[in-house]
Amino acid sequence: MAGAASASCIFCQIASKSRPTTILHSDEKVVAFEDISPAAVRHYLVIPVEHIPNVKDLQRRTEDFSLVTHMLEVGQTLLRRDAPQCTQYRFGFHQPPLNSINHLHLHCLALPYTPRWKCVKFLSLGSIGFLEAEKLLEKLKPLPPVISKV
Repeated sequence: MAGAASASCIFCQIASKSRPTTILHSDEKVVAFEDISPAAVRHYLVIPVEHIPNVKDLQRRTEDFSLVTHMLEVGQTLLRRDAPQCTQYRFGFHQPPLNSINHLHLHCLALPYTPRWKCVKFLSLGSIGFLEAEKLLEKLKPLPPVISKV
């Protein structure tokens, strides 16, 4: 479940700046940094400051939709700034059981993949594969309020 930072979570340590990492962006909601095992020309991670284990812990509500939207906007801004020569970008999340760290993190990739075989880690395989950020946003978008006619 979402909640307080976990002392054993490496991403919580990065978010609280208790683990030395080059931070590309930081605000009250998210922190962004380079992936330690890049799979593309540029490969960044955007994580929430709050400990949220994975995409399965997000719900169709304004707060979660707003958080993922902000994560995506930060990732897009960083890649446009740092890899303007790239013409293709990918943004998404690994889903359990294929997520490597139990702290929600958005992969921001400026393609091509390097080396090319690393694209395998980012295949969409239904409910267990790589989930594109836009598809997650569709799932999280709050429903409009129902207005009853009297």
